[in-house]
Amino acid sequence: MSALRLLRLLRPAPGVPRPGLPLRDAGARAAAWVGRSWPFPPQRAMSQYCTEERGRPRSAQYRVYFKHVAGHYISPFHDIPLKAKSKEAVFNMVVEVPRWTNAKMEIATKEPLNPIKQDIKKGKLRYVANIFPHKGYIWNYGALPQTWEDPHHKDSTTSCCGDNDPIDVCEIGSKVRACGDIIQVKILGVLALIDEGEADWKLIAISVDDPEASKFHNIDDVRKHKPSYLEATLDWFRLYKVPDGKPENKFAFNGEFKDKDFALEVIESTHKCWKALLHKKADGEDINCANVQVHDSPFCCSKEEARCIVQSAPTAMNEDLNSKEDEDTHTWHFIKK
Repeated sequence: MSALRLLRLLRPAPGVPRPGLPLRDAGARAAAWVGRSWPFPPQRAMSQYCTEERGRPRSAQYRVYFKHVAGHYISPFHDIPLKAKSKEAVFNMVVEVPRWTNAKMEIATKEPLNPIKQDIKKGKLRYVANIFPHKGYIWNYGALPQTWEDPHHKDSTTSCCGDNDPIDVCEIGSKVRACGDIIQVKILGVLALIDEGEADWKLIAISVDDPEASKFHNIDDVRKHKPSYLEATLDWFRLYKVPDGKPENKFAFNGEFKDKDFALEVIESTHKCWKALLHKKADGEDINCANVQVHDSPFCCSKEEARCIVQSAPTAMNEDLNSKEDEDTHTWHFIKK
């Protein structure tokens, strides 16, 4: 058999989704499943968790729900442990936005089981602008589970209250991750963004399975092995809202990146705030605390209740007035310094 004929036989049939299809092709992938006999949307397996997509990608209805390998639905905010089972200080990270993409995907903190969804502002799906020379997000962006930046708690180092979200993570490894991936990272440092008067911490981390992970132990290693990456990170957070007509963002500590030990203290503080939230010792207001595995929490629900929550979410590939907006059509913005 000729090599050319073998390649033709191995080529996927038209319309059949390919394994590992990136998020930017999610619409084509989802459309390929329409009318097929599978009872659920496609799932992507991870070591202990998998994801289930509901609704049409790039629509207001689109959600990424999480399941444990045991088969029950969970909250990525509350049910995934903060720390990985490791002798080192290794943390679980929920990837919300893959590197080089523009769609602002985020954990829906106000919805039951906290699926990932695309943020909406003024009735439109939200995308970050391309600020030259950057294309979308310049890291894999996400959050640490079981952390919460309490909007009623004033941080002693910044004198600002939290932004009411899990703590954010910028993963600087070489791999482009997928939305909904759970990866294990080691923390290298942290940047204190002040967003409209609120402390919005940005952890700098690298995945433990990155080929160069052994080189990175603290924030100085980023400067050594990835020169200009921290400067680009500072510029990105300072400018990314300017194309939307907003002023430049500000930072605590004059934009200085704090080291690993400082970052670990911030994580511990936000983890304590999350514990208080899950046990009604802090006012979460409209934060949805439904969970399946924090058994001593008054918000813990049954696996059957969790299943009903997900089954009530839209499954159809619904059209949406913003669904034709493509992150790749965003223009480049040149901002004068």
